[in-house]
Amino acid sequence: MEILKRMGTKMKYTELFRDGNEKIRERYDLSMERTEAILKEQAVKGPAGDYFLSVAAFILQIKELVTLVEKDRLSRMSMEELKKLNYELYKDILPGKYEYSYANPRYAVQKLGKKYGKLLTFLYAEIRGMIVYAYECRLWDITVYLELFIESYNYFEEEDEYTFKDVRRAIYDFISDYTGDMLEYRTRELLDSRLSFVKDIITDWDLRDLRYLYQFGEYICENELRMAEFLNSLSEEEVKAMAFTYTEGYRRGFEKAGIDLNKKDTVNIRYSIGFERMLLYAFDYFAEMGLKPVIYRAAVNNVSKRQHLKIGYHSTGPNKQYNYDHRFDNGLYLDRAYCDRKLRGLYKAYEKYKKEAALYAGPAVIEVFGEKNFAPENKAEAIRLDKRQQKLYVWYNRDAGLTVNEYIKGEETSFTIIAYPIPEIGDRFKEIFAETVKVNTLDNQMYKKIQQSIIDVLDQGEYVRILGRGRNRTDIKVMLYDLTDPARESIFENCTGDVNIPIGEVFTSPKLSGTNGTVHVTSVYLNGLEYLDLSFSFEDGRISSYSCKNFESEEESKRFVKENLMYNHDTLPLGEFAIGTNTTAYVMAQKYHIGVKLPILIAEKTGPHFAVGDTCYKMSEDLKLYNPDGKQIVAKDNEISILRKTDADKAYFNCHTDITIPYDELGEITVYKKNGGTAPIIKDGKFILPGTEKLNEAFR
Repeated sequence: MEILKRMGTKMKYTELFRDGNEKIRERYDLSMERTEAILKEQAVKGPAGDYFLSVAAFILQIKELVTLVEKDRLSRMSMEELKKLNYELYKDILPGKYEYSYANPRYAVQKLGKKYGKLLTFLYAEIRGMIVYAYECRLWDITVYLELFIESYNYFEEEDEYTFKDVRRAIYDFISDYTGDMLEYRTRELLDSRLSFVKDIITDWDLRDLRYLYQFGEYICENELRMAEFLNSLSEEEVKAMAFTYTEGYRRGFEKAGIDLNKKDTVNIRYSIGFERMLLYAFDYFAEMGLKPVIYRAAVNNVSKRQHLKIGYHSTGPNKQYNYDHRFDNGLYLDRAYCDRKLRGLYKAYEKYKKEAALYAGPAVIEVFGEKNFAPENKAEAIRLDKRQQKLYVWYNRDAGLTVNEYIKGEETSFTIIAYPIPEIGDRFKEIFAETVKVNTLDNQMYKKIQQSIIDVLDQGEYVRILGRGRNRTDIKVMLYDLTDPARESIFENCTGDVNIPIGEVFTSPKLSGTNGTVHVTSVYLNGLEYLDLSFSFEDGRISSYSCKNFESEEESKRFVKENLMYNHDTLPLGEFAIGTNTTAYVMAQKYHIGVKLPILIAEKTGPHFAVGDTCYKMSEDLKLYNPDGKQIVAKDNEISILRKTDADKAYFNCHTDITIPYDELGEITVYKKNGGTAPIIKDGKFILPGTEKLNEAFR
């Protein structure tokens, strides 16, 4: 019965692609036949010949996988068979083997030369996306990449001085021709609850049967297996409580913002594989709110990716260096004409799904932490953006953000984010997990009261000065919004445990003019990358200089910061200043020596933090928000974001990155009042403001 049930689910999902698969089937079959012929004829000689034979062999693995999926044989395979299949599909990019893979830009350039190496490593990285297309039975995606592979091979059959230009043009034309189709599907993935691939696996499998993990098409390692086993070991009440904390935070976000959740239909769930048992209950809680889940995969094609970031559901992955090496593969084709075409494609996609976009409520995210810190190698052989392309990249992301906001309005949506550790964090995983659950469920009422006492003092301030101690060189003066009606208005938001779980911060959008100084942290982990001695200097609230010590070369270190924290902007404003109050989370990090592993979601609550980029209220500035004391939060704009009213193109940067100074690196936070007095909030890492003393109990 269980197998029949799963077969019915698979048929229900693949039925969505039946017509498209039938239309493309002949092209698919012909392309697969041609690929088989490539292996037999071996017409291309030398290093390029080895490349095409290697990639053709991989493609024939995909052909076998498509057959397994279409006949639903995966659900009948044993655990050992599924593990072997998973390994065979991903072994080429696993550490150790990756050094000798054409997916590795360095190896590709060594074997094929600088010109061809970069082109063909890009092509292979894109072709590797066929794995997930096969699992989802999307023959169109497989076929168009097959045809690009064959076209490229044909140019090499009679290699001459034109071959490089021919292959490069073929790649450019391919991307240009199909970007609209890829964006349309990516938009549909975000908005159409009928694309139920993940939901069907979660609801129709017996989650005690861990073979279900191998139905997604992602690389499965010990993290996913042990995480699923661990959740299965918890009681129903414990897992339900986790799901309730997650979904209730989402609901409270709408309630706090005064947004009518009843007008929405879908919630976008983003998570790491292994948490399916928790999601099974979350589906029910969301259903009680009238919401259906949409769960899309982290992008695998270059058109839809955003650098190395994984946005969507995913596993912890086979190799972070592989993702990092290919983060700027769009450097092969990025020009103004392409950006214009991509924006038109994005507009058409949202126009097609505008009804679904209006019913979209926003993301509900489960983050994980505990992976080994990753300090990437910057390979000279990897594709990079030149200065012209960096500006185009910034321009496109800004305009794309404005386009999406026309259909998914910031003031009509909300979100929630919660984080849990994964087994890779170490032998004390279970203890750390229990502590994290505790951190995620701290007393809202107690924190609300304590944080209000901090806000009451901050609202009297002209500016705040933050100083580091020890090795930390932070020394910055942050200017505060000028209140016109202190009895009814507040500068800082009292952040409780709703959209950002866990509880524990007060935050604002600071004035830029007069905000000067340096923010420094000795070590921090941001967006999956480790930064050493990270420093930003500000003049009138804008970044004037930046550095880190990740690489021997100062130039390389600066480029690392610009590409991965500033997203290729030349400068960014200070979009947020906040004071974290979650000393319990900080003590947990110290106790288990996991401070550098904490996600920013938790880390930002363990000291003051500073965000570079947009404010927290991006594109929802006019939505009225109130603190629990009834005062309206009015510090939502700065001198740049206010341009949204006159020149929206200059108001937003489409990024927001938080940098936290932990309590042990913090010398003081002092409010300088308009009347000339001062009020210290934190001194030498401890809270000293009256009304906040209880926060220090965690330290003891």
